[in-house]
Amino acid sequence: MNHLVAIVGPTGIGKSALALHLAQKFHGEIVGADSRQVYRHMDIGTAKPGLEERALVTHHLIDIVNPDEGFSLAWYQSLACRAIEDIQRRDKLPLLVGGSGMYVWAVLEGWEVPRVAPDPEFRQAMESKAALNGAQELYRQLTETDPAAAQRIDPRNVRRVIRALEVQKQTGRPTRSQVKKAPPFRTLIIGLTADREELYRRIDERVDRMVEGGLVGEVENLLRMGYDVNLPAMSGIGYRQISLYLKGEMTLPAAVQQIKFETHRFVRHQYAWFRRSDKRIHWFDVTGQPESEAESLVAGFLEDEKEETFEEGQPIVMEKRR
Repeated sequence: MNHLVAIVGPTGIGKSALALHLAQKFHGEIVGADSRQVYRHMDIGTAKPGLEERALVTHHLIDIVNPDEGFSLAWYQSLACRAIEDIQRRDKLPLLVGGSGMYVWAVLEGWEVPRVAPDPEFRQAMESKAALNGAQELYRQLTETDPAAAQRIDPRNVRRVIRALEVQKQTGRPTRSQVKKAPPFRTLIIGLTADREELYRRIDERVDRMVEGGLVGEVENLLRMGYDVNLPAMSGIGYRQISLYLKGEMTLPAAVQQIKFETHRFVRHQYAWFRRSDKRIHWFDVTGQPESEAESLVAGFLEDEKEETFEEGQPIVMEKRR
């Protein structure tokens, strides 16, 4: 089998449920494309698939590093491609599932990601600059040197801004100027979406379930294990706000409301990676019948063995069928 099905879209839209359904239907395994689910001990706040789901379908690239260990796009891409190749070799269908756009496209478009090692001195200098002049000063610098990267990065995410500047400094080129080499498999990309009001409703309900399911206890346990609140892994939405609550700097209702607000903002950012106008993506509204429609699309994709022509650096995709 030389196929890959990718399921993309904003957080909270139902990608995992659809992937589980398709994996059981088409003898598949799931390869995660989530920058937070790679961390151990961080289950509730990352909406990680539970043990029951993982017993039904094999999941890859979940729980692979500790929260205080570094993790990079280059490392993720290498592990994901290795997992996909292994699944295909066993004549199963790999499903690449997640909302981390950089992770998804690095695999689907075959980015040649710079293997840039961390530069502690540069990072310290940039952190000092941000502390002295504000995060906007670093973001302005990134806008001048790498406008494409700046467009994708939240100006308040100082860690990611510094990393983009670090890559640009060491390689001498923007982060998205990588050479792309089409991967050796045929790809079908399914996108899930909903109107903003419905999406926000789903997000808010999920946040409430996380809190009811023990998010506060999960963060308490992480802090008790010695994982500092300033670690990159702990900067994710949910963990940061609950940490502030536990430090007495915010009430729980205020923390929950901020988690919802920040998730709404994050979703808007995700749509910059997965655009409705991208003709490579087959979009389905989750308020319809995405499971049956997606199932028909995947069945047709697997039956279609004809050779597809493609441009260098672009995933091989099916023509849209409606």
